[in-house]
Amino acid sequence: DEQLDLDDGRWEDIHVVTGALKLFLRELPEPLVPFSHFDKFIAAIKIQDPSLRGRCIRDLVLSLPPTHHDTMKVLFRHLCRVVEHKEENRMSVQSVAIVFGPTLLRPASEEASMAMHMVFQNQVVEHILNHYGYIF
Repeated sequence: DEQLDLDDGRWEDIHVVTGALKLFLRELPEPLVPFSHFDKFIAAIKIQDPSLRGRCIRDLVLSLPPTHHDTMKVLFRHLCRVVEHKEENRMSVQSVAIVFGPTLLRPASEEASMAMHMVFQNQVVEHILNHYGYIF
């Protein structure tokens, strides 16, 4: 119920706002990409044929529960706007993917292959950013 004035100087540090967003997403009981979809997205990003990979990822996004899909659409639209200003903010598609990949997609349990998964998690986020219009 608290009304926040985002013009207040406390919110000028974008790192504070971004950190709060990442923390919120990380602390969700289930990530934005549900645990049930994690392996499917990882398998999809590994598909060699670019058009098949694109269709598969789009279909997976469309198969998400409505709240996950709708939140993802809004979040990725915002992240695309962040990338549009990469000359000023130094946040390229790759940088955004590195920052948000492990937060948005994570397995239900941590495994020895976490480092390997991280590469694919980032690639999924990068793919969705690069193909936002087609996916949503």
